[in-house]
Amino acid sequence: MAGAQRQDPGEILIVTGMSGAGRSTAANALEDLDWYVVDNLPPQMLRPLLDLSEMAGDTLPRIAVVVDVRGRDLFSELPEAVQALRGRSRLRVLFLDAADHVLVRRFEAVRRPHPLQDEGTILDGIHRERARLAVVREDADLIVDTSQFNVHQLANRIVELFSDESSARHTLTVVSFGFKYGLPPDADLVADMRFLPNPFWNDDLRSLTGEDPRVRDFVLSQEGAADFLEAYTRALVPVLEGYQRENKRHSVVAVGCTGGKHRSVAMTIQLAERLAAVPGVAVRVKHRDLGRE
Repeated sequence: MAGAQRQDPGEILIVTGMSGAGRSTAANALEDLDWYVVDNLPPQMLRPLLDLSEMAGDTLPRIAVVVDVRGRDLFSELPEAVQALRGRSRLRVLFLDAADHVLVRRFEAVRRPHPLQDEGTILDGIHRERARLAVVREDADLIVDTSQFNVHQLANRIVELFSDESSARHTLTVVSFGFKYGLPPDADLVADMRFLPNPFWNDDLRSLTGEDPRVRDFVLSQEGAADFLEAYTRALVPVLEGYQRENKRHSVVAVGCTGGKHRSVAMTIQLAERLAAVPGVAVRVKHRDLGRE
C-alpha cells in the first residue's frame, strides 16, 4: 500500500568478498543485530528488493544482502547494479578479504573446493575470484581483512561496525598498534609515534601502559607531541567532513609505535578525544596490541 511507504529509504548493506573470508559469519552477526539478511541474491534482484523495502515501511528498515561468485555469470552485473542504486538508497558495500594462504588453509580445513576452482587447485580458484572481484573491492565502502580473525573475532568486528550507530553519519575507529606486529590491514590512515622517546627505556614506566596517567604525561611532555596532536587533528577534520559528504560511513586511523604499548596508546586516546568533537562523527578507541609481549 502506498500509505505504508517510508519517506526515508531503508538501509541496504551488500556483503561480498572472497570465498572463505567470512561472509556467512558476517551475515549471522548482522542477523543477530536485527538486520534482515538475504543470502546469495543475484545482483539483478537488488532493485526489486529495494522496491520491497520501500513498500514494507518500518518493518524492513535494514537489509543485508550477501552477493558473491556463487551467482556465476550473474555476479558480473554487481558493479552496475550498485552504481544504479547508490543515489536511491542508503546503500553500502562491505567487502570481506583475507590473504591467499589463509583462504587456502580455510578451504583445506573444511575439505571443500573453491567455487571457481574447476579442474585446477584451490589457489587457482582464488586467483580467478580476485580478478573477478577487483572492481567490486575498489568501489567498496568498507573493507575488512579477516586474515587474523577467528569466527568469534569477526562477529565482534561486525558488531563494532554495525551496531549502535545512532545518528552519526560516520564512525571512526582510532586504533593503536605495534609496528613489530605489522600494520593494521584495514587502516585508512597511519601515524607513526616512533619520533617520540620510548617510555620502555624508563624503569618507572616500562611496566605501565599508555592508559596510565604517568605514561600519558611523559609522552605528551615530549618535544613535538603537542604540535603533532594539534596539527594531525586539524588535518583530519576536513577528511572526516569529506567522508561524510561522500557517504563513507566508516574509517580507521591507526597510530603506531614499536610495541603498541606506550606511545601509540597514549596518543590514540588523546587523538580520539579531540576528534570526537567533529560533528556527525562517532569515535571508537581500540588498542590492538596492548597486553602482547
